[in-house]
Order: sequence, then C-alpha cells, then structure tokens
Amino acid sequence: MDRKLIVGIVAALVLVVLLAASCLVGALLVPYVAEAVPAVEEPSVRESVTEPPVATDPAPPTEEPVAGVAEPAPAWTPTPIPGEILEGASPEERQVAAVYERVAPSVVHIRVVQQVSGRDSPWGEMPGWPGLPEMPEFYRRGEGSGFVWDGEGHVVTNYHVVHNAEKVEVTFLDGATRLADVVGADPDSDLAVLKVEDPGERLAPVVLGDSGRLFVGQRVMAIGNPFGQEWTLTVGVVSALGRTLPSGVSNYSIPKMIQTDAAINPGNSGGPLLDREGKLVGVNTMILSTDRTSTGVGFAIPVNIVSQIVPVLIEEGEYTYAWLGVAGRGLDRETALAMGLPGDQRGALMITVAEGSPADQAGLRGSDETVTRNGTRLYLGGDLVIAMEEYPIRTMDDMIAYLVEEARPGQRVTLTVVRDGAERTMEVTLGSRPRVQD
Repeated sequence: MDRKLIVGIVAALVLVVLLAASCLVGALLVPYVAEAVPAVEEPSVRESVTEPPVATDPAPPTEEPVAGVAEPAPAWTPTPIPGEILEGASPEERQVAAVYERVAPSVVHIRVVQQVSGRDSPWGEMPGWPGLPEMPEFYRRGEGSGFVWDGEGHVVTNYHVVHNAEKVEVTFLDGATRLADVVGADPDSDLAVLKVEDPGERLAPVVLGDSGRLFVGQRVMAIGNPFGQEWTLTVGVVSALGRTLPSGVSNYSIPKMIQTDAAINPGNSGGPLLDREGKLVGVNTMILSTDRTSTGVGFAIPVNIVSQIVPVLIEEGEYTYAWLGVAGRGLDRETALAMGLPGDQRGALMITVAEGSPADQAGLRGSDETVTRNGTRLYLGGDLVIAMEEYPIRTMDDMIAYLVEEARPGQRVTLTVVRDGAERTMEVTLGSRPRVQD
C-alpha cells in the first residue's frame, strides 16, 4: 500500500509540472499566434463614466487605401424613400425619416489602430523565472462615430475614441475611406477634432442647434455606429438636463450634459444627438451601464459647450479652462444644520483648497472638521460659495458650469461666500487648469 501511495503522489506531481509548463509555453506563443489570426474588430468606445475605452484586438493594422482603386460613385444621401411607402406614415415618422436622410451624410464611421508594445504584456515578467524573450509589438483596434464640422475637412468626435491612436480612418456614407490626423484634443470635455485628408466634395457639415433651449420630453435622435453597425438611427427623448459627470479621461467633470433614452451603445460615441429639425444639440459620449449596453441612460455633451471648444481646438490644438483650485459639494440639509445654518440654505461647500491655487491665494477656506451623523461623514467649517459675480451658486455643479461656460483664465471674479454664518465677498483672479500629461 505504501509503495502504491508513493507512486500515486509522484504521478500527480509530474502531471502538475506538465500542466504548468504547457501554460507557460502557451503564454509565450500567444503574441506570435495572434499575428496569424484574422482580425475581428471590436468597438473600443468607452461607454461608462469611469473606464476609458479598451480595445482588445491584437491584430496587425489594416492596409492603407490602395491607390488607383475606383471608389463607389458619390451618393451622399441615403436612397430616397419612395413616396408610396411614406403615404401611410404618420407625421412623426415622416419627420424622423427626413432627418435621417438629411443628416446621415454628415455622420462618419471612425476606425483607429493603436500600437502596443510587447513589453506591456501581462506575462512580461514572472517572479522566480529567468528572463523571457522580448515580445513583438502588436496592435489593437477600436471604432466610434463622428460628424463633419465644416467644409474644411474637420470632423468632431470623442477624445476617448482617438486617444493614443497610431492611425485614424474615416469612412463616409458613400463608402469612401480617408486617413485623418488629430489636430485638436481636449480630455476635459472628451472632445477631439480630426482633419480628413483629401475629402473631396463629400463634406456635409452639420447644422448647429441650441442646447440651451432643450426641454425634458423633447424628441431627439442619435445616428452612429453601435457595435460597428454603421449609420444606425435611434430615437428617444431628452430624459434629463443639467447633469454633471466625470469625463472619464481626465480629473474634471463635464457640466450641463444631456441625458437621453435614445439608445447609445459602444460605437455611438462621438456621433451627433439631433433635435426634430435635424440640428446638432449634443455629442453622444457615454452611458451608465453595468454591462456596457444601453439601459436607457445615455449622455451627450451639449452643443453650446461643443461650439465653444471646437473652434479653439481647430485653431490652437488645445483648450484652456479657468481654474479656481477647489473641491467641494452641494450643501445638504443635514450639513447645513450641523454648521448652524438654515436647513434650506444652498451653495457649494468648499471641502479642500489646493495649495497655491487662485482660491488659496484669495483666502478661500476648506473644511477643517468632520463629524459622523447617521453613518454619514459630514465636512464642516469650509466656506460656502453662494454666488460668482451675479451668477447664483446653489450646487457644486453650478460652480463647474460657470467656470466652463462663463469664465476665462486671468479673469477677476467676485465670490459671495458664507463664513461662520455671515456673508462676505472675496476677489479672486482665476488661473488656468493644470494639464495632466498622458
């Protein structure tokens, strides 16, 4: 019995060693095998608040467009819908169909290729094992949407769609594909501008609307390339306005975002959100979802912010925001009462003030005390900002919106604050937002 037991243990150990060795060999061969596997493109568009886009296809880049190959004949509008088909359509259906026919030529399909070093491989170093051979570089792909901005060949999309791209291809409705360069990028607003090479006469710029005139319940439409399904139209309503959400690719938030139940999925990012007249009211950017699919909560950057930033990106390549240098939150009833203020007092409560920032130089104070009430930590003692110039501040979102839309670096601004229960005014000269390097 003892001899059989020993033989069994030795056999089991040999099996374990063989399995470990086969796993190691497989890991070493994966990059080489991947080069021989046909590429299957997967969307790489970030569709959550916190995670940037991740493309997983380790395939070589696609070839450059071949010179001398005839392109499809220009047809920059979808095939017109025969009149007899629309005879029984409702007025709303006719309107949606007309918007699609008019705006689809303005929408483009964006594909990107990003080169990734083999040194970034997760098995590049294995503790306890000798040095492994240097892995080859490989490529990952992604895709998204965009739209024609002007007649000069500029295309607007999301920053996260083209971030760190080695190669960007833009495909128009008529099937023509052109290379494009990123000429301007702003991670804080998640916007980027491309310049398309030799677009020909197929440029159909969007018509700008006014996001300041939107209302909850208003009909809106999105056109994009969800899951690679090109020029897909979805219809919904504005389900909320004035949302402030992290850009997902920087430390800052985007104010006044448009919430919609028009389906937005991976691949829609960078595409247009349109009103019933086909005018641009937003740039589709993200969804809140646990499984990266539409759950009826999508968000778009308002066109009024887009039209403020994009021209600067075209001219200068980057956009500079006014900076105060604070972190805070809206004042809630429980915190107000704990600070000896009326329960209905509102404003932006300063929690931290960055050392050396414009706010610090102006004497603005952050929280200096914390208490726990009903299991919630409350920050007390900070200045409560209730106005910037004549602009009322009821929440931290209001302060972010003012700094983005109304203020510029170097501007001198009067703050109205509540400190120790009494109002006072303070003068601050706004700085420029620090840039976070990639």
